[in-house]
Amino acid sequence: MAQQLDILVIGGGPGGYVAAIRAAQLGFKVACCESNPYADPKGEPRLGGTCLNVGCIPSKALLHTSHLFEEAGHAFASQGIVVGAPKIDVARMLARKNGIVDQLTGGIKGLFKKNKITFLPGHGAFIAKAGEGWKLKVGAEDVEAKQVVVATGSKARHLPGVTVDNKLVCDNVGALDIDAVPKRLAIIGAGVIGLEMGSVWRRLGSEVVVLEAAPDFLPMADADVAREAAKILAKQGLAIHTGVKIGEVKVGKKNVAIAYTDKDGKAAQLDADRLIVSIGRIPNVEGLNAGAVGLKLTERGQIEVDDHCRTNLPGVWAIGDVVRGPMLAHKAMEEGVMVAEIIAGQAGHVDLDLVPSVIYTTPEIAWVGKTEQQLKAAGVAYKAGKIPFLANGRALGVGAPEGFVKMLADEKTDRILGVHIIGAGASDLVAEATVAIEFSAASEDLARICHAHPTLSEVVHEAALACDKRALHF
Repeated sequence: MAQQLDILVIGGGPGGYVAAIRAAQLGFKVACCESNPYADPKGEPRLGGTCLNVGCIPSKALLHTSHLFEEAGHAFASQGIVVGAPKIDVARMLARKNGIVDQLTGGIKGLFKKNKITFLPGHGAFIAKAGEGWKLKVGAEDVEAKQVVVATGSKARHLPGVTVDNKLVCDNVGALDIDAVPKRLAIIGAGVIGLEMGSVWRRLGSEVVVLEAAPDFLPMADADVAREAAKILAKQGLAIHTGVKIGEVKVGKKNVAIAYTDKDGKAAQLDADRLIVSIGRIPNVEGLNAGAVGLKLTERGQIEVDDHCRTNLPGVWAIGDVVRGPMLAHKAMEEGVMVAEIIAGQAGHVDLDLVPSVIYTTPEIAWVGKTEQQLKAAGVAYKAGKIPFLANGRALGVGAPEGFVKMLADEKTDRILGVHIIGAGASDLVAEATVAIEFSAASEDLARICHAHPTLSEVVHEAALACDKRALHF
């Protein structure tokens, strides 16, 4: 007899495991299935999804190590710290990264046990409607669930005709396990993954060249921030070429040759020891047996959902990277909570316009709300306050004077519409902006809130003051 459940969550990534935990807290009988082993030494399915295993968490571990390495080699002397030339032990760096991943993925198992959630190892697929619920296959086992939450995430998009072996040619998985510092590293795609991984290996000694097809750098960010980021990253040594058209990619025994056409139409070739392909991600819908039950997909291959993540099938929901909206772990988590609470009869809501974005370069880049170019295109009258970190005592004290905070507010109502940060601690500073916009705060509200001194948060405070041309320290 098939196992009977209130809710089956398909996928154990950030969206899936959070949906399962919240549903269990609300009193439902819940199971979560996962089939991807990622880097599990025993080949067993691992919880945590791309984010914990081969994405957000391990990349931040490598970024931190490489940042310390660069500080030791270039910044210590200016602060009076005298050390010898640093050396990087790549194997130990990777071991530290893997240890963090093991700790966090193991922690999810503990949370499942604490919340009495059944973990079902195996791939989840629909079979048919079963009364008021659904019959599914998980591995070799049949399961019946009243409600199903699809949280199958996404995978890296690959270049047609170019085999990713995660040795010479890597996607996000291989990029996190490069076992020696490449002399020259080529990256196709100047998005989040490309810039973060490029930063890691550039700091450790690689010559890094980034080839981007888009004509503009970081088109999703505010144009001011994108220009500042391009200038800073170029100064650091990242060679970024935009408007590139990739041609033939030849993979040899020890190197990769990338033929391309630059933005001026001139043919060129880039020879590298390693290639990272980071040209976006595509939703994981294979193996769900969606067609057999009529689960509707969009033209982009995502599962079609409404504003509350309901699919076209009764009792079937979909969240995270497999549906519309930004492919970000925190967005998936919030959708997981929303769906669990709606199933329980509560109210649930996620505003996709207020999902903060972060790029963990140095300096960090973060934003929430509308960009200046979006407001101009929509014909919205706005005012702007922009303050550099160079005017902040804390930023100078920690040796991080680069970048700025830019706040955009409605010209008539003063309601904050967007906040864009490039600078130290941007990933944390953007939280205040997100809260402010969520509660419909005006720039004057933030301007009249006392911020601790000396802190980096004072730059946000000054940007709010600057919206009314009354900044105090710039």
